[in-house]
Amino acid sequence: MSLPLVAIVGRPNVGKSTLFNRLVGERRAITESISGVTRDRIYAKADWAGRDFLLVDTGGIVPVSDDIFERSIRRQAEIAILEAAVILFVVDVTASIHPLDSEIAEMLRRSGKKVMVITNKVDNAKRDLMRPEFYALGLGEPYPSSAMSGRYVGDFLDVLLTLLPPEGEPDDPTVMKLAIVGKPNVGKSSFLNALLGEERAIVTPIAGTTRDSIHTTYTYYGKQITLIDTAGIRRKKYMDDSLELYSIVRTMKAIEECDVALILVDATQGVTKQDAHILNDVVDARKGAIIVVNKWDLVEKETNTAMQFEKEVYGMVTTLSYVPLVFISALTHQRHTKPIDLALTAFEERRKHIKTSELNEFLLPEIEKVPPPSVQGRDLRINYITQVKSEPPLFAFFSNYPEIIPDSYKRYLERRIREQYGFIGVPISMIFRRK
Repeated sequence: MSLPLVAIVGRPNVGKSTLFNRLVGERRAITESISGVTRDRIYAKADWAGRDFLLVDTGGIVPVSDDIFERSIRRQAEIAILEAAVILFVVDVTASIHPLDSEIAEMLRRSGKKVMVITNKVDNAKRDLMRPEFYALGLGEPYPSSAMSGRYVGDFLDVLLTLLPPEGEPDDPTVMKLAIVGKPNVGKSSFLNALLGEERAIVTPIAGTTRDSIHTTYTYYGKQITLIDTAGIRRKKYMDDSLELYSIVRTMKAIEECDVALILVDATQGVTKQDAHILNDVVDARKGAIIVVNKWDLVEKETNTAMQFEKEVYGMVTTLSYVPLVFISALTHQRHTKPIDLALTAFEERRKHIKTSELNEFLLPEIEKVPPPSVQGRDLRINYITQVKSEPPLFAFFSNYPEIIPDSYKRYLERRIREQYGFIGVPISMIFRRK
């Protein structure tokens, strides 16, 4: 089921990112940021009163450039207008209406989209009295908020839920949703066409041809799969128009929507930091992941070339050795269905649930053999383990001092779980609680 997008827009320094962080909160139990490619999160899933939605902070996706602020802000608003179901237009209640506020308001009025004016920094009763000035923007009631303290945030979220489109029918849990993602011109559309045996997507050598995501039903040996072909992601310094930024939003929506993502990499370019960024986005979203090295037919074959490429990939993404890697050629159809086989495996692995009794019978003796190290003079013990949920898998460990268990020992526990139970291509989340 596709989630509605809520976009946060506004001029600089009104508190957009603070509000984004407030609404997203600490929703992931554990993340596996790849060393050297961590970046600010400007896109995430949020929820309120049991309703999930996708949230984007447009302030975070405009590249540093010589453009004046007005041009950059206009681009942000254009993205929100194109894609969002509801727009949160953030203004600073402590300042009078700024010319940029008026310009953005005019764009939003013409769009016909649902807009909520959020008067941020209403930290006390005195500032409540400043809010009526913003009725002049012509976008209806200005809602008070303090992103910093959380004051009034729940009130405007209650209103936001009434503006979101009705929830659709739940997706069939037996049908895998498979996203094809990657930077521009790595052959995503060619790969889709090779699978379908027809020119379903336009294929050209021009980077950025695919602007939108394409959903296609595909039957593979009797199994129904929903394929999602997405627009490519450029590095930030090359994003020189609003459609490039729009493509990022669509790609990130596809990642949130899918069960498993195929991350296509160009074999002739090698693995790049941007490839690692995309893989990190997939893992952060707790989706199944398969690395697909395309255009392998164009690489001059030497002894151990594939092994050298694998060493390069896993050298860059050292914590993600559980993600399978496959070499293909969409052009010649060489091994072009192998990624589907691996994705189906990851799909089933992501749904796997280990019985609590079995989990404790295996892990407790392993913990006894290699116990947690003493930290701050405290003897750490883990007494009980259970799998809290699947899709994605989440394990809870009960300990006497859960807050000080070292990350190195957590990685040890994950390795033992994977050695015993697999979870191929699937991120594992772990939470530690007091016994």
